[in-house]
Amino acid sequence: MEWYIILGVIITGFVAGFINTLAGSGSLLTLPLLMFLGLPANVANGTNRVAILFQNIIGVTVFKQQKIFTFSESIYFAIPAILGSILGAFIAVEIDEIIMKNVITCLLIVMFFVIILKPNAWIKGTSKKIKTKVSFWQIIIFFFIGIYGGFIQAGVGLLILSGLVLGAGFDLVKANAIKSFIVLLYTIFALIIFIYNGQVNYMIGILLSVGNMTGALIASKFAVKKGAVYVRYILLVVIVGAILKLILY
Repeated sequence: MEWYIILGVIITGFVAGFINTLAGSGSLLTLPLLMFLGLPANVANGTNRVAILFQNIIGVTVFKQQKIFTFSESIYFAIPAILGSILGAFIAVEIDEIIMKNVITCLLIVMFFVIILKPNAWIKGTSKKIKTKVSFWQIIIFFFIGIYGGFIQAGVGLLILSGLVLGAGFDLVKANAIKSFIVLLYTIFALIIFIYNGQVNYMIGILLSVGNMTGALIASKFAVKKGAVYVRYILLVVIVGAILKLILY
């Protein structure tokens, strides 16, 4: 593999890791790159999970060290997402990608206007209490988010943030930390399924992981230092970019 390709994979991974940790949709960058390098779509999907796994190990570690979240307030959201991700990984080849793409595009557009019209909900949150349980509807929502995450990953971070901020009342910084924890857990299970089916290129996955981990390290520290106000602006930019990407391609 030529040096410039290696460098390009690492740089793309860095940008994706930064975006994923602060918002989501970094996989909209990495998946096209992996397919451009000649990986079949299903192998690109599986290989991308290697970088996502290591990226979130770093993100969760930094957020936890800075006491942004606790496992007890996160695990109840993670469990339905894990179960959904297992199902999503198994049925990935059965889902109509066009329908899924249209659904996620509509959700992102709605999310963009909600962020614009209700900024305080994203910056300050609506609840200061630690969640010791979740409602039935939150379980259902995170189960379906998990299905999507197990299926393709791209854009799932934005859905998780929406569920955690608007549905559970967390501010954007804490929601990002909990999101990293949720994605870390369900990625383990989804990756096992892709590995079992021989749909992972380990060499490219490791190179991508180097960039993703570095981006996640910087982004997690940035989120804590700058706070929810700055993260909200980044989130808006990412959503616009994701919407354009989904509409145009």
